[in-house]
Amino acid sequence: MNTIPEFLKHARDLMHKAVENTRKEFSGIRTGKATTSLLDTVRVEAYGSVVPLTQVALVAAPEPRLLTVQPFDKSLAPVIEKALRESDLGLNPANQGGLIRIPIPTLTEERRKDLVKVVHKLAEEGRVAVRHARGEAHAKIKKLEKIAEDDRTRGEKELQKQTDEHIKQIDQVTAAKEADIMEV
Repeated sequence: MNTIPEFLKHARDLMHKAVENTRKEFSGIRTGKATTSLLDTVRVEAYGSVVPLTQVALVAAPEPRLLTVQPFDKSLAPVIEKALRESDLGLNPANQGGLIRIPIPTLTEERRKDLVKVVHKLAEEGRVAVRHARGEAHAKIKKLEKIAEDDRTRGEKELQKQTDEHIKQIDQVTAAKEADIMEV
């Protein structure tokens, strides 16, 4: 990797990963609506190892305020229910003969504001990752020898354009998530 286009491509890839990671982090933050991605972080102890919930059960959102978890193996229902209770999601699952129903409680105004703070913190981490990728590429471009000053300037402008674009994407995702959380 010794050319400006290669540096720019590498930086763009890192920035894209930062945006996608921010989106992924946001999907785990609970809003007032039931989404299956809410349970993506839940791990269950099954068959001698700890596995993601989605590997041992079918997760569905049949109603806006209800999630259902149907274990592939009915004997795992108590273990899954325990894992859901012990997760930091504040959920209260009810086992109904092999089907676990999870009502999603409405959020209080205070809880909504706390979640918005968490969203802003995660968004800033995403922005920092984007700026870090820019700084790394910028340093490599500066170190290049035997390159025309015009090419260096053009490369730096393109790098800044990519950075602005990715930070704008993070800001848009943040605004959408904040609106989703604050919606009553």
